[in-house]
Amino acid sequence: MTDQPDETYDVIVIGAGPGGYVAGIRAGQLGLRTAVVERAELGGICLNWGCIPTKALLHGAEVARAVRSGAEVGVFAEAPRVEVSALVAHSRRTAGHLASGVGALLKGNGVEVVAGTVTGIDKGEVHVEIAGRARTLGAEHVIVATGAGPRSLPGIVPDGSLIWTYREALVPGSIPESLVVIGSGAIGSEFASLYADLGTRVVLVESLDRIMPAESSEVSALITRSFNRRGITTMAGARVESVRPEGDRAAVSITDSSGTQSTIETEKVLLAVGVAPNSADLGLERFDILDRGGFIKADSLGRTGVWGLYAIGDVAGGPCLAHKASAEAIRCVDAIAGVRRVPEPDDWRDWVPRCTYTTPEVASIGIDARAAQQRGRRITTGRINMSENGRALGAAETEGFARVVVDADTDAILGASLVGAGVTELIGMLAVARAGRMTATQFARSMLPHPTRSEIVHEAALAALGCPVNSL
Repeated sequence: MTDQPDETYDVIVIGAGPGGYVAGIRAGQLGLRTAVVERAELGGICLNWGCIPTKALLHGAEVARAVRSGAEVGVFAEAPRVEVSALVAHSRRTAGHLASGVGALLKGNGVEVVAGTVTGIDKGEVHVEIAGRARTLGAEHVIVATGAGPRSLPGIVPDGSLIWTYREALVPGSIPESLVVIGSGAIGSEFASLYADLGTRVVLVESLDRIMPAESSEVSALITRSFNRRGITTMAGARVESVRPEGDRAAVSITDSSGTQSTIETEKVLLAVGVAPNSADLGLERFDILDRGGFIKADSLGRTGVWGLYAIGDVAGGPCLAHKASAEAIRCVDAIAGVRRVPEPDDWRDWVPRCTYTTPEVASIGIDARAAQQRGRRITTGRINMSENGRALGAAETEGFARVVVDADTDAILGASLVGAGVTELIGMLAVARAGRMTATQFARSMLPHPTRSEIVHEAALAALGCPVNSL
């Protein structure tokens, strides 16, 4: 510890991503003198290089796909031409607009933004390098919200040219003719879907036994069939042995699920095998709060066990999602300020909504039927196909389904899996139902507008209760 900090605050937040900037805003709202330290862009990876710009690109791909499929509903047009520079410019404008908004929100709530790099953390102190000058900031409460970055594989290191991370995939100079995506989680699957819609020949490789392994086997099977119909080659249970440059292309050596080895020549490779926490170089090792993967161990209120030190968001462990980071930020700061809240249930991580913006979209919450049975629950489930929904039929978007899992003994909603157009906008219904402690029966008694896709979730709940109205 230094004798006297250069500046003292009630709260210092390290990182200005969706966890950090929300923590700063909430602390400012509660009257705490707050500083947010950020070494790069306000808004973090999600806003600048993840969630937001990806969805802007995906919208462009959706428009192109809608034009190509217009004949199905009687609209005929020439084949669309995608100008990738204009699409990327739209994506960057979207991210830039929101990033400037984050700055305005922090300023409006009286939060000081410190542009610098944290070089170490002591109890009650944060050491920061600002424009080449070392400074020490003091605070009773320090919240680490440094997020996570892309993980590499042994011997396969992104080079920004042949081997991409999501950053390069967001700003391509041109649309590649071919792309091998390694990893089929949300990031890998979204980019596989995006580039396929832009005309790229895509191979999606997953080391586990099915793609989208975090989702139910039913969801994985449907997405596999859908991707294959769209020309995306999926290889589950496959291991990438090496990626070698061959001129201006890459040779990807793969061992498939049967043990057969092959080599795929491709223009680009996208490495999307998960994330690693940004916890190094902060001096946290001496506090004994890191797990074996480098994530900071913290409870549901962000407390690390070290007095005055908290961790939220991706750096505090999965699921590594922006909305989970923001929710943790508010819980953490409310606890610091003494705001009374209803305690979080032990299974709160299950109830973080999970969304993948592929075509078709995937959204889930809670646990699936298999996980419920493994936990000893006696369950009922209801499954409704998108083809049974009037709004989906009218829009000629009938691929997908909704399944709701209900506890047969308590009438509690245990989880849901949705696949189809627009389902990422629907999963929030179940998050609200859970927050309101609604039973399946209470949820089924709600009145939903007709015709809307939201009815498919309602009908699935009715089916789980044994009384579907619009399906057999």
